[in-house]
Amino acid sequence: MLALLAIVFLVWLVFGYFAYGRWIAKQFELDDSRETPANKINDGDDFIPTKPFYLFGQHFSAIAAAGPIAGPIIACQAFGWLPCLLWIAFGVVLIGAVHDFSTLASSVRHNASSIAEITKEKLGTGAGRAMMAFIWIALIYVIVAFTDITAGTFVSGTEELQGASFNAGGAVAFASVAYLGLSIVLGLVERFLKPPLWLSTVIFVPATFALSYLGTKFSTVFLFEHTSWGVLILVYCIVASLVPVWALLQPRGYLGGFVLYTAIAIGIVGIFFGGYEIQQPSFKSWDIGGMTGMLFPFLFVTIACGACSGFHGLVCSGTTSKQIDKESHTKAVGYGAMLAEGFVAFIALVTIMIVASETVKGISPGKIYGNGIGEFLTILIGKENLPFAITFGAMAFSTFVFDTLDVSLRLGRYIVQELFGLKGKLGAITGTLATIVVPFICVLIAPKGSWNDFWTLFGASNQLLAALTLLSITAWLYQARQRIAFTLLPMLFVLAITLSALASLVVGNFRAANGFDIKFVNGLASLVLIVLAIYLVITALIKLRGEKRGELTAENA
Repeated sequence: MLALLAIVFLVWLVFGYFAYGRWIAKQFELDDSRETPANKINDGDDFIPTKPFYLFGQHFSAIAAAGPIAGPIIACQAFGWLPCLLWIAFGVVLIGAVHDFSTLASSVRHNASSIAEITKEKLGTGAGRAMMAFIWIALIYVIVAFTDITAGTFVSGTEELQGASFNAGGAVAFASVAYLGLSIVLGLVERFLKPPLWLSTVIFVPATFALSYLGTKFSTVFLFEHTSWGVLILVYCIVASLVPVWALLQPRGYLGGFVLYTAIAIGIVGIFFGGYEIQQPSFKSWDIGGMTGMLFPFLFVTIACGACSGFHGLVCSGTTSKQIDKESHTKAVGYGAMLAEGFVAFIALVTIMIVASETVKGISPGKIYGNGIGEFLTILIGKENLPFAITFGAMAFSTFVFDTLDVSLRLGRYIVQELFGLKGKLGAITGTLATIVVPFICVLIAPKGSWNDFWTLFGASNQLLAALTLLSITAWLYQARQRIAFTLLPMLFVLAITLSALASLVVGNFRAANGFDIKFVNGLASLVLIVLAIYLVITALIKLRGEKRGELTAENA
């Protein structure tokens, strides 16, 4: 049963790429004779023409963070695996990949402008500023939620593996820190020695995997408590967001891509050769109770990344579009990477499907995923190497999160710089510090495990951002006299889902608030996001209706 589901899912993804993806590429009329912004500017800092395989790994690791892993696991525990599988399958091909591809292509066509700049150009200055504010709030929630998740993986682990000389959380911490150091070394080698890419791959990719083994041997080196790890992670993000992309973002993304590829391969081994049976129920209930217990709309915002993610649009238009060498590469990087993330979400779903509900009650999604990947890996290396396997699985999870954290802060820095016209290094530092203030406060005062309070709001804001991005792209296509149904229909669906979810969160959080606490902040943030979204929709309708009237007047004249 499990293997059959995987085959059907893979066939569906292949069909999506070669059929629907090809059709969408025709709508954008991709032309490699056009000079891309990476070649036009090529400043050696943010704008760098990059080989598609190298860029795919960087982009894939940036978008495939905790979202496509934690979301399916949380949703499966709440609603059963079948609704999750259906939403991932149809969402990734018809909505998520369309969103990513369209955003990347439109950004490349608009001189690598961010989606906020494109919104400003197509819908006016007010709409552009509203989109910037929306994106900035959404990025803050990404940073807060993912920082807490990552810190948690560094201070906890699999209890049955804990011992006097082995700390499971410390093993993951050491491997993850060493991975970042190795990425810096790769960046320096690529920048100054310029070896062939295949040679760097042969040396550095095996070294990345060796770090999991080293983590098991030096598991007691980095032992800090939860808040300390949160602060250290944010300090790392500050540094990572300010250095040139070649120094960390590109090499870390490239190596992280191979970790993702390996996790996918291990997942395939587990699915087809592990002999596992499905133990989770296919369907539980339309409403399991609580503030977020309704399948509609909360299934669709709990599984954000993996089906559809507005954050991907920020990566596409914030960093990836500045590195596209040829327009034709946008399909493989934009549409293809999102489909690959859909399969990451499928594997994450499998890791919860094969365990009974009572055995994973109260266990974090990251631990469930790490344990599952570790179990799959022991099929190849033997049960006696379970500590290494579990460490690799958990390191893979934290690696995905790391890749998204510093990209989020870099994008937040871009937003602040654009909004206030800040230039140069001083502007970059100011934008970074302005974005990191709220996450620092949350890390210092929020209780351990507070990411649960932020996750649903992160998912809803993330999906709503995708809808608003599609709104701007639809406006551009409409103004260019192109087909709009392939972006308009997904936009309307996601818009309805997310506004419903945010409205429920406003009511639920304000009712549960006890003064000015996290619940109150979440309720207030939900309300602000709704207001910004409604403003953008109304602005778009007025703008496009006015243009239509102008055309009719011109034709009559």
